[in-house]
Amino acid sequence: RPVYSSVLGGTVGLSWLGISVGILLFTGSARIEGTNHISMLWLWILSAFINTIMQEMLVRGYLYQMLKSNYNIGIAVIVSTGLFTFAHGGAFEAGVLPVLNVITMSLFVTAVLEYTDSLIAPIVIHFLWNGVGAIILGGVSLAEDYPHLFNMIISGNSILSGGSCKIEGSIIVLLMNLIFMVGFIMANKKKGKIYKS
Repeated sequence: RPVYSSVLGGTVGLSWLGISVGILLFTGSARIEGTNHISMLWLWILSAFINTIMQEMLVRGYLYQMLKSNYNIGIAVIVSTGLFTFAHGGAFEAGVLPVLNVITMSLFVTAVLEYTDSLIAPIVIHFLWNGVGAIILGGVSLAEDYPHLFNMIISGNSILSGGSCKIEGSIIVLLMNLIFMVGFIMANKKKGKIYKS
């Protein structure tokens, strides 16, 4: 199961990020211009990985599981998504679309958790977004002190491109989040029907 969850998480995470960035590059809303030298790149990637593990363990590993077992899945989803969203408080300063992207990302990753019954896939998906999207591509905004290997330049319509929020403020990411969320909810329902037969 850990190998399956890792592979699924990697496939979903790279698809989610790759399709979002690919559409932005294709439409001219984003372009890559040059690279930066990052000393100890591995250490920055490790830092992003540890940060992701801690977030996922707190939100979906502990809080979500505790609320689900003590109350119900609805309460667990609402409270854990609320905490995850408020932990990404910068989105509130940026506008409605970035907030919706954080909320729908949390719901999508929670649907993956329910589908896999493992925290590994959510950790891998979240890490790929932060590690590859931010530290490698420079298209995701992490804390100011995180470097990025490539310089992703965002331009054009801010609803499409994400504007100052980079790809995390893009409607493309919102659509991808919704597609993956609905897909995993449907897959989970189908899985439930198979187990009941």
